Amino acid sequence: MALDTFMQHLANGISLGSLYALIAIGYTMVYGILKLINFAHGDIFMMAAYFAFFGVATFNLPWYFAFIIAIVLTGILGMTIEFTAYRPLRSAPKISILISAIGVSFLLENLAVVLFGGRPKAFPTPSIFTDVVVIGGVSIQNLTFIIPIVTIVILFALLHLVNKTNVGMAMRAVSKDVETAKLMGIKVNRIISFTFAIGSMLAAVGAMMWSAKYPQIVALMGMIPGLKCFIAAVIGGIGDIKGAVIGGFILGIGEIMLVAFLPGLTGYRDAFAFVLLIVILLFKPTGIMGKNLTEKV
Repeated sequence: MALDTFMQHLANGISLGSLYALIAIGYTMVYGILKLINFAHGDIFMMAAYFAFFGVATFNLPWYFAFIIAIVLTGILGMTIEFTAYRPLRSAPKISILISAIGVSFLLENLAVVLFGGRPKAFPTPSIFTDVVVIGGVSIQNLTFIIPIVTIVILFALLHLVNKTNVGMAMRAVSKDVETAKLMGIKVNRIISFTFAIGSMLAAVGAMMWSAKYPQIVALMGMIPGLKCFIAAVIGGIGDIKGAVIGGFILGIGEIMLVAFLPGLTGYRDAFAFVLLIVILLFKPTGIMGKNLTEKV
């Protein structure tokens, strides 16, 4: 019985960790290229959930079609944010672009409240996600299997993109030295926009899975997941795609196990992520997979 309970919690932890990993990859890709923490990432995640919600609930689209449209729209939103809020400040001090990112975050949150209302909305979760499979004494939703599979497939696809394609080579070149990349004929603006689009689309995939798992969406829903996924990226080594996935799994499994085996600390579940962040910064500031880098002045 104890083993069944442990396996139930482990399955839930892997599922939650996969969600964190999906969103953390978006953080780490943008940071890897621009050395920018895109604090609007959690709110892009929120907008994607609303795109999917209205696609299904208002326009009566099939869920899979609504999800695809939401992912595409979120990618366009990410590129728009990069073009309007970040690109004009690219040569400005880092603090300016950081303030711009925080401003975009507040703008998206308040825009969502105005456009979509402040009341929570029930996300229309497809039955294929909510059906339950019983294995031994463990009851597992189909979604608990789907989320890790989606995460692993996306991880390998991104690793192939970054390491095996011309676009990936250009992304790595831009991450090393923007000016040299320009001299080599790389269209830097196009590569950066592409990176923002990919990162935002990953946030959208995470939003679809998150909203199906926790079927209630609200304008401020991106705040805590956004912070936790940033922490996951830092734990794994921000700028490293595999590190973001590892950090997501560590954080997700750790949270679930904390609540499962120390129920008295349930109210401190969110605090666990920040305590873990402090520990990582104290003992390995570059994260598990991070490399020591000297920042240019």
